[in-house]
Amino acid sequence: MATALDKPIQVARVREDFPIFASLPQPFAYLDSAATAQKPRAVLEAVVRHLGRANANVHRGLYPLARAADEAFEGARRRIAAFTGADPKGTVFTKNATEAINLIAYAWGRENLGPGDAVLISELEHHANLVPWQQLCRERGAELRYLEIDDQGTLSLQQLQAELERGGVKLVSVAHVSNVLGTINPVAEIVSLARRAGAVTVIDGAQAVPQLPVDVKEIDADFYVWTGHKALGPTGIGVLHGRVELLQRLEPFLTGGDMIATVERQRATWNEPPWRFEAGTPPIAEAVGLAAAVEYLEGIGMERVRAHEQALGGYLLARLGEIPGLAIYGPSDPSRRAGLASFTIEGIHPHDIAELVGREGVCIRAGHHCAQPLMARLGVPATARASLALYNDEQDVDLLIAALRKAVALFNR
Repeated sequence: MATALDKPIQVARVREDFPIFASLPQPFAYLDSAATAQKPRAVLEAVVRHLGRANANVHRGLYPLARAADEAFEGARRRIAAFTGADPKGTVFTKNATEAINLIAYAWGRENLGPGDAVLISELEHHANLVPWQQLCRERGAELRYLEIDDQGTLSLQQLQAELERGGVKLVSVAHVSNVLGTINPVAEIVSLARRAGAVTVIDGAQAVPQLPVDVKEIDADFYVWTGHKALGPTGIGVLHGRVELLQRLEPFLTGGDMIATVERQRATWNEPPWRFEAGTPPIAEAVGLAAAVEYLEGIGMERVRAHEQALGGYLLARLGEIPGLAIYGPSDPSRRAGLASFTIEGIHPHDIAELVGREGVCIRAGHHCAQPLMARLGVPATARASLALYNDEQDVDLLIAALRKAVALFNR
């Protein structure tokens, strides 16, 4: 019986859905989707259509246009929640994944953390899942602990168990997928172990949701966060999926309009989740655009997206291995990593690598990738990073390899 995986993604056909690829000079290879993804026409048209036909503020008006805006916004919430198997009542819109994690640190952390308690994260975290916990622990007198990675860039469940048995861990917060190493962490197992020890869990899914089938009910974390712009959606919108009964006990992160139930001269009471955490005018058009993005991804099928990125990621790793003096960081097995590769080339700074391949029409990223403690663990100041998406193919990788060969030749002449 045929399955969706028997029908590989036709990249040339997919690219027709992304206007940017027809507007740029060739050759051109966009290999920076881990930073932000390109947007399909369906997303652009959804945003324009909403602003042109249903633009009004939400949760305030009784006239027909306002009701249409309400339905567009709350319908987008239901659509986005369904994409990850989440409860719409626990689906909060934020500015990005960073703000979502800060919301948790503020609303949950300041009520539940104190001296003698610990927050446990890992060495591979993005600063968005590190600095808020640093600040919280400093403010509350708690301890910030780290799970170490091995030389393949993977975490040890045995070390996690040891840290939990050591005691004091109130919260465990880890990335689903590393934005530097591509490591896919066993988040369901991490959540299960943490819950048995009485710890609350946060999963940073910013790199996972765009390229893996994600079911937040199956993962069962207390909080799961991701961002729209990496998942083909607009910038300016992030998503926090929280356990509804937990959200109901939290104080708001931001206060002001629309998140209240009542306001008197000296006191206020709060709205129910998710609106309690959405002070002021929310990202209305952005939510509509993100709903169109997840509908586009579902139309392709996330199993097919994952199969495509795994196969192309394997090709990327193999071709990078042909470059003299090049070191790749992270798991060597493509099935254990997402569609990205961070690397260095002996004798060439990553910024120079990115600059030189950029002249050849190849877009990659270079720097510490908002993961400076991880760079210290790897023993490098920075890496170059090529990241893939459903609109990339082997020709894009070949353009990168050709550009890298020119860079190496330039530095070795």
